[in-house]
Amino acid sequence: MPYMSGAEALVALLRREGVEVVFGLPGVQIMDAVDAIYRDKSIRWISPRHEQTAAYMAYGYARTTDNIGVALVLPGPGALNTAAAIGTAYTASAPVLLISGQIESYHLGFHRGVLHELDDQIDIFRHLTKWCGRAEKVEEIPAVLQQALTQLKNDRPRPVEIEIPFDLWPKKAEMSLPPVEVSPPAQPEPEEIKKAADLLGNASRPLILAGGGAAKSDASGEITRLAELLKAPVVMTTEGQGVIHCEHPMCAGNSVLWLNPALQQADVILVVGSRLRASGNTRLELRPDQKVIQIDFDADELGRNHRIDLGIKADASLTLKVLLKEISSSSASQWQDAEIAGIRAEIRTRLEKAAPLQLSIISSIHEVLPDDAIIVPDITNIGYWCDIAYPVNKTRTYVNSSYFATLGFAFPTALGARIGNPDRPVVAICGDGGFPYASAELATAVQEGINIVVLVFVDNAYGTVTGIQRRQFGSRFVGNRLHNPDYVKFAEAFGAIGIKLSSHEELGEKLRSVLTADRPVVIEIPVPQLDTPWDTLIEN
Repeated sequence: MPYMSGAEALVALLRREGVEVVFGLPGVQIMDAVDAIYRDKSIRWISPRHEQTAAYMAYGYARTTDNIGVALVLPGPGALNTAAAIGTAYTASAPVLLISGQIESYHLGFHRGVLHELDDQIDIFRHLTKWCGRAEKVEEIPAVLQQALTQLKNDRPRPVEIEIPFDLWPKKAEMSLPPVEVSPPAQPEPEEIKKAADLLGNASRPLILAGGGAAKSDASGEITRLAELLKAPVVMTTEGQGVIHCEHPMCAGNSVLWLNPALQQADVILVVGSRLRASGNTRLELRPDQKVIQIDFDADELGRNHRIDLGIKADASLTLKVLLKEISSSSASQWQDAEIAGIRAEIRTRLEKAAPLQLSIISSIHEVLPDDAIIVPDITNIGYWCDIAYPVNKTRTYVNSSYFATLGFAFPTALGARIGNPDRPVVAICGDGGFPYASAELATAVQEGINIVVLVFVDNAYGTVTGIQRRQFGSRFVGNRLHNPDYVKFAEAFGAIGIKLSSHEELGEKLRSVLTADRPVVIEIPVPQLDTPWDTLIEN
C-alpha cells in the first residue's frame, strides 16, 4: 500500500476518477489539500471570490459535461456559503462533490470555539445532499471519498458532501485507494415493458413527455426514434429541453405544459424522467381517462405528484431501447404531422401575442447562437420566458436552477459551464436584481480567461416583486427599486468588455460581434417593466 498524506490520498483519488478542475477558496483548514493539488499538477485550481460561486461553478461544470463538479471550501462560514448552490444541485440532480475542511479531529464535539467551528455541520448538509461523510482518522479518507464517488456515479446523480478535519490532511499512513464501483443501470421488468408497449401501441393519441431524467440519461436518440415509430408528439419540460430537435415533425413545443393542447388531446402519456410538475406550483391536470406511464430512475418519484397507471423504475435510455424492440412497427396513432406543426405554431403565436418584446429578445439571441451554445437564464423576466419559449435543440445546453429558483445563480454557473466547455459559446441571461449577487466574479473571469457573455437586462427593479406588489398589494411598493451602477464602467474596471445598448433591438447584432471576444463581455440592455408568464398565460 502506498505511504502518503491524507491530502495526497484525496488528490490521487480525484485524479484517478478523471477530475480535471477544483473550484475553491484557499484557507487554513484546507491549505494542505490545496498545496497537494498544486504539487500534483494534473488538476486545475480556480479560486473565485465567494464559496457560493465555487459551488455554482462546480454545478455549471457538472450540468453541461455530465462529469463530477468539485468544490473545496473551509468549514463553518465557507461551507454554509455554498448551501444555496448545493441545494440547486440537489433539485436539479447534478453530480457535485463538496469537500469541506473541518476543525481538528480532537476538537470535534467539544464546543471550544475554535476557528470556523460549526458543531454538527454535517447534519446541515444531510438535508441538501444525497449523502454526507466525515473522516475521523487519516486512514479513513480514501474510504470516505470512495463512498462519496460511488454515490455520485450510481443511481440518481445528486450532490454529496465530505468533511476532512484540519489535522488529518498532513498526516501520513499506508493507505489503499479502493476502486469506485459503478453498477449497471437499472433494467426494466419485462412485464412492465410489455404492458407499456401494449398501451402505447394501441393508443390513438400517444404522447411523450420528456423531463430532465431523459436528458441526463442521453435518451435523445431513443425518444426521437420512439416518437417516429409511434407517431407520438413530444413535449419537453424545462429541464428536458433539447431531447428532440425543435424543428422535428414530432416536436410539440417546449414546456408550456399548462396550455399545450397536445397534452389535453393525448389518451396515453409516456412520462420519461419527469416529476410531473407543470411549472413551479402549477399542477399538471389530466383527465381520469388518460393513461399515464412514468419511467424514472428514482422510485420515490413514481406517482409522487400525479396518479399513474404504470410506473417503471429504471434508466430512461435503457428502458426506451427495450421498449423500441417490443413495440410493433405499426401504430394506431391518429396524429398527423400537420396537426403537430399546428400545435407548435399555435403555442408560438400565443406566446408572441402575450409577450412580444420578450419573444423578440429571445429570437434575437437564438438566431445568433449555434445549437451547441450554452445559455444559463437567471430568475429574471427574460429567463422565465426563455424557460417556455427558447428553442433548445441539444441537451446540456440549457441550464436552469430547477425548482430551487435561486436568484443570482446564472453568472457563476455560466462560468463553470465555460470551464467545462472551453470551445463553446456560453451566455448568461441576467437581470439587474440577480447579476450583482456574484458580479465580483468578473475578476475571476478575467483572471482565468473565462470568456463568456453576460446579458444584463436593466429595469431598475426587482421586476417580479414589483408585479406582485402591483397586483396583490395595492401598488404598495416596498424594497423593489434598484440603484444600479454604470455596468460598462463596472465591467471595464475588472478588465472585461462593457457595452450598453440604447435598445433591445440592437442585441442580436452586438451579441454576434462579441461571441469570440478575448475577454468576458457584459452587455447592458434597457427594458421596461415586463409581465411574467404567470401574469399573462396562467391568469388569462
